Amino acid sequence: MKSLAVAFTGPSNSGKTTLILKVANILKKDNHLAIIKNDPSDKAVFDVEGKDSWRFSQTGAEVVITSPTRTTLFSQQTKSLDDIIAMLGEFDILLVEGLKTLPLPRIAIFRNKLDESYFDCSDAIAVDESVPLENYAIPSTIALLDLNKPEQIVTWILDHAKKVK
Repeated sequence: MKSLAVAFTGPSNSGKTTLILKVANILKKDNHLAIIKNDPSDKAVFDVEGKDSWRFSQTGAEVVITSPTRTTLFSQQTKSLDDIIAMLGEFDILLVEGLKTLPLPRIAIFRNKLDESYFDCSDAIAVDESVPLENYAIPSTIALLDLNKPEQIVTWILDHAKKVK
């Protein structure tokens, strides 16, 4: 297994999830994938209120649900990237949405305008034609990618992803 990782960042509604899905659908043909999604607002719901697994998780315990096709962990503890990578087992490519402080190669996604505060944590910027690039002083160290060309972004990922184990 290659165990390579790359991160995606950008403002809300910039297209991060859509791009990750496009990239994942290309990469899955030749790679075993893993995806981590950060939920900074803690608003994601992973279980149905009243069901056994929800009731177990309400105790504050670490809960693992197993079935013939999957294993789900409901953890009450924050996990580091290394902890999560260890739990994932074997993978070729790990795609991380969010968590812009992680030491991973990072693609920032923008529509309509750039937020220059992302320049310090980005190795590449993926934009569409709605962003007037001539209005920005983009550092020469940041690669420019076309948000509408996921194959180009996959090529960048394969060239720049970081070995994480």
